[in-house]
Amino acid sequence: MKNIKLLLSSLLVLALSSCTKDFEEINTNPNVPTSVTPNLLLSGIIKSAVNEQVGQAWGTGNLLAQYTAKIQFVNEDRYLWGEKNGIWNNVYSNMRNVENIIDLSSKGTAVQNNYLGVALILKSWLYSLATDAYGDIPYSQAVKAKSGANYSPKYDSQDSVYSGLLADLKKANEILGTSNEAISGDILFNGSVAKWKKLANSLRLRMLMRLSKKLDVKASMQEIIGNSTLYPLMTSNADNAELKYLADVPANQWPLYSSRVGSIDEIRVSKTLSDRLNATNDPRLSVFGRPSQKSVAAGSPKIEGIPNGLGDVAALNYNSGPQGVSRIGYSYGCLVCNDQGQTPPLPNVARGIIMNYSELQFILAEAVERGLVTSSTTAETFYTNGMTSNFDYYKEMVPASYGINVIPASTYFTQPQVAYTGTNQEKLEKIAYQKWISLFFNGLESWFDWRRTRMPAIIPGVDNLNGNRVPVRFIYPLSEQALNKSARAAAVARQGADDINTLMWIIK
Repeated sequence: MKNIKLLLSSLLVLALSSCTKDFEEINTNPNVPTSVTPNLLLSGIIKSAVNEQVGQAWGTGNLLAQYTAKIQFVNEDRYLWGEKNGIWNNVYSNMRNVENIIDLSSKGTAVQNNYLGVALILKSWLYSLATDAYGDIPYSQAVKAKSGANYSPKYDSQDSVYSGLLADLKKANEILGTSNEAISGDILFNGSVAKWKKLANSLRLRMLMRLSKKLDVKASMQEIIGNSTLYPLMTSNADNAELKYLADVPANQWPLYSSRVGSIDEIRVSKTLSDRLNATNDPRLSVFGRPSQKSVAAGSPKIEGIPNGLGDVAALNYNSGPQGVSRIGYSYGCLVCNDQGQTPPLPNVARGIIMNYSELQFILAEAVERGLVTSSTTAETFYTNGMTSNFDYYKEMVPASYGINVIPASTYFTQPQVAYTGTNQEKLEKIAYQKWISLFFNGLESWFDWRRTRMPAIIPGVDNLNGNRVPVRFIYPLSEQALNKSARAAAVARQGADDINTLMWIIK
């Protein structure tokens, strides 16, 4: 018996030693990395954030700006809103990896300032989306659960958030190009440090303009536009911060391309858009919409929009029904969103936009016209550059196979509604109108800008459910009431009721 016990003990020891020998080596999966480098994170952040931009434009931004309207499931267009968590979830999800890039690029003996600069730009842009949508947000203590065990970050006031965003963009401009690492994983600018610097400074001007009716931003804006060597800006459409999608499956295609045709067809061209652009014979309307099927059948094709904010029955029966209301432009459609006789739309025509050169030109036009800056370039020149660059943008974007002419008539720019004439207020209205056109399908940016200027006019639909008011913010995610109750309550006490009509600091 003793011999048997001795034998069993020996076998057990042998088995245990065999199991633990090279244990770490055997149980380490070479295909699953335990650490990452910035390039492995960057492309995912850009794709996720820009695709959210597209989704926000499609589901909310285009409706609010009255580029599009709904013919079915119309509550969104009537301002019957609940919580809208897309931006919140996307920003804070992506910020974990943005902070990882910041940490990775800041550690060690060889600081990677190019990656750090890019990360600071993305951080500023992402948080600007969140604060512009909600107001006060978690910022200084956000994304600190892992590094600082902070699971209940405070909500920072919007003015302090903006101060941080502007500081980070300025720092990004200063450090980009001061180290030698190539920026891999950059699906936005293909590693161009120069274009990232231009985006940093152009975004600074966007944010400063957003603040211009709350704070004195003249010196900051003048500093940027007065020194193009130190603070380079976008100089053409080649500098546009936009994600160009790919054609082949399973590549990164236009996010709406795989949508059901029924889902796409719930949203049509707004009468606000079609009326305004038809009044000036603006060829961009043919990019934004298509002739109604009824008008095509009658032999007189025309783009016919539907008023925003109609009730269910009125919307579905407007102008004799869906056949009499124009669908969205071919460039923005889905695989089977083609009209009779047309080939299917392409999956890589429309782009996911962060900021375009045209927008920058209109910002500069407004800045000069309002006397915020002095420049050797006139407000009229900036204004004209904004229009012509936007026409050029669509001429380059839309394939010839679509048969759309985006070249304006020679008389377009001399029309009374377009020519840079009139009083100071009339000129500002023209800048705002052309800027509104240029911001088509750019997330919520047109809504954010309209809240500041209230131009051009946005009139709630006759069947709106918000007391004839256009909403001015999103409510906080309801999950915050359970997960971060006291911090959220402090923000609401400071900012005002958690309501879609509460004016946040920047627009009070």
